[in-house]
Amino acid sequence: MSIQFKIMTAAVALVCASGAIARKGEVVKMVRIDAQSGLLGPVGVNQLKSYQFFAEKFSGKGNPAGVTFEVTGIDNKLSPAESLNALKSAIDQGVRYIIQGNGSSVALALSDAVTKHNERNPGKEVIYLNDAAVDPDLTNSKCSYWHFRFDADTSMKMEAMSSFMVDQKDIKKVYILGQNYSHGVQVAKYAKETLGRKRPDIQIVGEDLHPLAQVRDFAPYIAKIKASGADTVITGNWGSDLSLLVKAAMEGGFAGNFYTYYAGVTGTPTALGTNGAGKVYQIAYSHYNMGGQMDKWMTEFKTKYNDDFYTGSVIRVYQMLGAAMAKAKSTDPVKVAAALEGLRVDSFNGEVEMRKFDHQLQQPLYMTVWQKADKKHPYSPENTGMTLVPLKVYPNYVSSTPTSCQMKRPS
Repeated sequence: MSIQFKIMTAAVALVCASGAIARKGEVVKMVRIDAQSGLLGPVGVNQLKSYQFFAEKFSGKGNPAGVTFEVTGIDNKLSPAESLNALKSAIDQGVRYIIQGNGSSVALALSDAVTKHNERNPGKEVIYLNDAAVDPDLTNSKCSYWHFRFDADTSMKMEAMSSFMVDQKDIKKVYILGQNYSHGVQVAKYAKETLGRKRPDIQIVGEDLHPLAQVRDFAPYIAKIKASGADTVITGNWGSDLSLLVKAAMEGGFAGNFYTYYAGVTGTPTALGTNGAGKVYQIAYSHYNMGGQMDKWMTEFKTKYNDDFYTGSVIRVYQMLGAAMAKAKSTDPVKVAAALEGLRVDSFNGEVEMRKFDHQLQQPLYMTVWQKADKKHPYSPENTGMTLVPLKVYPNYVSSTPTSCQMKRPS
C-alpha cells in the first residue's frame, strides 16, 4: 500500500506540474491598446501590423517555449479613459498580456489599473508590456512589478543625446518644443538638466508645450523659434506633431538643426524629404540600416504592407516573452513576470537586459542623421530616397540612468 501510495502521489504531482508547463502550440493571446484613429492613428496602425507580422516569425519554432502568439488591437483614441475600458474588455475576454506604448499618460493609467487588478484578482493576473511610453516615472516613482518597458526612457535617451551634443561646438542656442503631457514635460526637464551639466555654455532661448495631436499648423511656433535666434531645436514630438512641425520648419525657412526621438516614425520622413538632409538627428535604440536579419525583415514587411517597420521593441517583446515562458515552463503571468526579471537575450542590437530593480530594458542607443540613402545605408523610408545614417553607438552603460523605484513584489 505504501508503494502504491507513493506511485499515485508521484503521478498526481506530474499531472499538476504538466499543467504549469508552457505547451508547444499553446496560444498566448495579447491585446494592444493604442490609437488607431485620429491624427496619431497611422502610428498605432503601423505598430499593430508590426505585432501581427512578427507574431508569425516568433510563434512555434520561433521561440524556445514553442507557444503561438496571437495579437489583436483596440483603438483607445489616445485617451486614458478609453484605455481603461479597453483593458477591462480585454481582461473579460481572458487576455493576460496587455501591450501599449503611444502616450505616457495612457501608460501611467494602465500601469496603475493593471497593478490594482492583480492585487484584487489573484489567479487572474495580467502583465503590461510597454513598447514606447517613455516617461521615467513609470520605472521610478510609479514603478509596478507588472509593468515592463522595452523602449529606453526619456532620461536615457537624453543622456545619450546630450553626450553627442557635447562635441557639436556649433550648438550655442537651443529651443525646446514639446507636446503638453508627461512625455513633453520630461523631455524639457532632462534636456535642461543634462545640457546644464555637460554644456553649461549653451543657452536655452525658448521653451514651449503645445496640445497633443491637435495642432495642424506649426508656423507660429517656427516663427517664435526663428525670432529667438535658436540654432537648434530639441523635441520629443512624435507622429503628426513631429511631421507637421518639420514641414512648417522647412516651409518657414528655419535653417537650424532638430534633435529628435522619433524622426523615423510614420509621416515624418515624407515631411523631411531632401530638405532635412544633415539637419535632423534622432536618438533611438535602432535605425533603418541595422543589417543582417533585421534588413531582411524590414524588406519583407515593406513588401507585405507597403509600409516601414520602425518599432524594434516589438521584436524584443517576443524574444523576451518566449525566453521567459521557456524559463518559467509556463505562460502564467505570475511565473513569466518572475522569469522576465533580470532576463538577458541577444537581440538585433546586441545583448539587452530587463533590469530587475525597475523593469527597464537596458540597451544600446544610436545617434543618426537624416541623409541621402547610399549603398552602405540603402533603406529608404516612405520612398524618400533618404535614410537615417548612424553616427555613433552608445552602449548600455552610457545611456543607463539610476532608478528610485521601490518595487512592491507579490508575496
